[in-house]
Amino acid sequence: MLLLRYPLLLLLLPLTSRPQKLPTRDEELFQMQIRDKAFFHDSSVIPDGAEISSYLFRDTPKRYFFVVEEDNTPLAVTVTPCDAPLEWKLSVQELPEEASGEGSGEPEPLEQQKQQITNEEGTELFSYKGNDVEYFVSSSSPSGLYQLDLLSTEKDTHFKVYATTTPESDQPYPELPYDPRIDVTSLGRTTVTLAWKPSPTASLLKQPIQYCIVINKEHNFKSLCAVEAKLSSDDAFMMAPKPGLDFSPFDFAHFGFPSDNNSGKERGFLKSSSKFGRQTSSKPRVDLHKVCIGNKNIFTVSDLKPDTQYYFDMFAVNTNTNMSTAYVGTFARTKEEAKQKTVELKDGKVTDVFIKRKGAKFLRFAPVSSHQKVTFSVHSCLDDVQIQVRRDGKLLLSQNVEGVRQFQLRGKAKAKYLIRLKGSKKGASMLKILATTRPNKQSFPSLPEDTRIKAFDKLRTCSSVTVAWLGTQERNKFCIYRREVDDNYNEEQKKREQNQCLGPDTRKKSEKVLCKYFHSQNIQKAVTTETIRGLQPGKSYLLDVYVIGHGGHSVKYQGKLVKTRKFC
Repeated sequence: MLLLRYPLLLLLLPLTSRPQKLPTRDEELFQMQIRDKAFFHDSSVIPDGAEISSYLFRDTPKRYFFVVEEDNTPLAVTVTPCDAPLEWKLSVQELPEEASGEGSGEPEPLEQQKQQITNEEGTELFSYKGNDVEYFVSSSSPSGLYQLDLLSTEKDTHFKVYATTTPESDQPYPELPYDPRIDVTSLGRTTVTLAWKPSPTASLLKQPIQYCIVINKEHNFKSLCAVEAKLSSDDAFMMAPKPGLDFSPFDFAHFGFPSDNNSGKERGFLKSSSKFGRQTSSKPRVDLHKVCIGNKNIFTVSDLKPDTQYYFDMFAVNTNTNMSTAYVGTFARTKEEAKQKTVELKDGKVTDVFIKRKGAKFLRFAPVSSHQKVTFSVHSCLDDVQIQVRRDGKLLLSQNVEGVRQFQLRGKAKAKYLIRLKGSKKGASMLKILATTRPNKQSFPSLPEDTRIKAFDKLRTCSSVTVAWLGTQERNKFCIYRREVDDNYNEEQKKREQNQCLGPDTRKKSEKVLCKYFHSQNIQKAVTTETIRGLQPGKSYLLDVYVIGHGGHSVKYQGKLVKTRKFC
């Protein structure tokens, strides 16, 4: 079988003295043509046994031809719409006479043959309108010139056509199992596990088949061609995971964007066809991903959003022909986030809050009386946390907090405040929070910007060390504690123990050095020094300074590791 476009007949039909005959499928010629993709580019000739890709302008019909020389020939035609519904019709008409009416043996002029064919209305065999992948299959087709007419009434669009006179032996499309549905076997807040039955093309015929999953939030897709048309040219496709890692997380940092933490050797990038026709504006990025997982028939999609509906499509792809067949798509809604219990804050009372790694907590503050201002004091014990404050739904504050911070907001009668605290990515977070409408009610002590302790190396002896730290203009109580540590005690261990919310009441009495009150109206001179005596020669000590506020709550400065001289 061969499809013909009349401007190409000069190339395809030899002009000899013997009667003219349209060619049938020649295997050697066919293989040559398939290797030379340009042979059928933008042509109305459909090759026998190969899929062609082309496009339609809106409301502009396109016609393809192919010839079946002998009666009772098997025939299969498949049309795959990509990103728009198609109207298509298959018809057949008799072949033109091989010789002229005068019996001279001379072939009829080429233009006369063309006129004879195009003027005749063929017999319609099949027609379809829609965006499904549709087939025409006949085990016994008459000889003749076949015409395939296509039209898109919605927009310019891509499509694919496959035709063959040997459908039994070709079988380029993977076969679907008797149950072609995708099953959702497990559903979580951020994960969905899918399973499906293998294609008989892989399990029985042992042909190379890989499965590709497509995930999006809009709708199911009926062909892989439609998926690729939807994706913009810079979207990346994930290739099969490494052996043993096919259940690894779906590693997109934000769903809708490709991960860039792997090398190009571990990712295959497939770009869509170049833009064409009347469409000149670039397509917007879509929340759509395709991941190919090899020949596995179970896969867990991760990093999804809770309480969100997703559509899942599965395509079996013959890696030899790169042609695919769609399973019956499915959809599923991820589970809702566990509802957070909202903690009620009492005016002027400190509340302890624990947040899991990457977790969040919600608090509510509803002053019982009218107020002009409201103050939120936050003491982050470990790593920094994020605080958001909304008043009656309106966002007033969004800040990261490290150490002690105070925020003063304008009040409003009968207002209700919702506070969202988000933990650190590094680990669990602990903090203390106080909300009050009384501006003089401050439970946390004020801190200088620099909470480090400085040790003076030149004043170091075998039994003492001298240190200094900054204070503030507010009179506060400072307590200093010491603890002997091993020589291999390092900064990493010290960092793990730096819970700023643990006060002096958690320390041993034997570790206490002294407590004193200190402040300075001149912030430039708000520095105090202290010499710690009674230490052992050549020993390491961890020094901690606590500042205690009027409400009794304490904040610990950054610990300092010091070592006495071994010889004096």
